[in-house]
Amino acid sequence: MTGRRRPLCLSWVAMLGAAALVAGCGSDTGDLTAFVARTKARPAAPVKPMPKIATYTPYVYRPDGRRSPFVAPDHSTPTSDNGVRPDLNRPLDPLEQYPLDALRMVGNITSDGVTYALIAAPDQVVHRVAPGEHMGRHYGRVDAVSPAGVTLTEIVPDGSGGYVKQGAALAPAQ
Repeated sequence: MTGRRRPLCLSWVAMLGAAALVAGCGSDTGDLTAFVARTKARPAAPVKPMPKIATYTPYVYRPDGRRSPFVAPDHSTPTSDNGVRPDLNRPLDPLEQYPLDALRMVGNITSDGVTYALIAAPDQVVHRVAPGEHMGRHYGRVDAVSPAGVTLTEIVPDGSGGYVKQGAALAPAQ
């Protein structure tokens, strides 16, 4: 018999809760109505005009003796041979595994009349470099070392399958 009373009690409680919720909905909404009226009374922001679309002008390719843009150029044989080539048979110096812009000159020392540059590599190892040694990824050969920096000559590709010599410098770190 107690099993019947319990559902009846629960249904009364549920009905009283629903009535309380409905009674809360009937509260004063005047402030909400005033807010909506103020918002509607504000002028709308102007709409930006559509941007003008430029007309497309197609490009007509005329070869006029030039190579086809759809065929890769043949770089198997160099088009310019000025005799400049890196020595690929010599062993690489430790600083040739880093690009020149990753190296920093942190100082210099002079010993037995030879001025050495102290070069910090990205792995935080400081190397002693003298004229004639190599550094950088473009086969850079150190020409001179001074307190103002290191000057070197690099051998870089010329874009035509050959190589050219190019000057470079490494200034002391500030």
